[in-house]
Amino acid sequence: MVGVLTTVAVLCGGILAYVNNLTAAPRQQAADQALNAGIEQVMCGKCKIENTDTIKRVVDGKELAYIAYKTDKGTAIQSTDPNGFGGNLTVLVGFNEAGDILGYTILETTETPGLGAKADKWFQTQENGGGTANSSIIGKNPGTANLTVSKDGGEIDAITASTITSRSFLRAVQQAYNVYKDKK
Repeated sequence: MVGVLTTVAVLCGGILAYVNNLTAAPRQQAADQALNAGIEQVMCGKCKIENTDTIKRVVDGKELAYIAYKTDKGTAIQSTDPNGFGGNLTVLVGFNEAGDILGYTILETTETPGLGAKADKWFQTQENGGGTANSSIIGKNPGTANLTVSKDGGEIDAITASTITSRSFLRAVQQAYNVYKDKK
């Protein structure tokens, strides 16, 4: 019985490894396409990536990696905040040359569906499906605007019933801006 179970486990492990290896290239291609679409979304249209840089920083005792995509329209920064309600919250934020936010997209989230998952639209302008008049971060400069939730004395309305997610999202945006500012 032990021999049969061992044989089945080894065969299943081998099949899984083979399928993982077989699908690695298509998964990477899909990830690259999603990233390129995200960069175009946060930079407000087609753009050309001129260079890419990875920056590592220690935030709250954790080493985090930020990726900066310099384009012909500005810079897109990929930022992760590990303190979301459900774990990591990874955003891609586009900045123009003045440091104003052009757009954002959420690349990874494990927030509660129907609540924290609303961050993908909540912080947009109301014309683009945003939450309230004071929830949009588009067009604001994190260097001059207080991009924290109003409950904490900031300018931004939190997602209803999702203050932890809102704080995490805004921290990720601020960290992206800090990387942008230092790279400039």
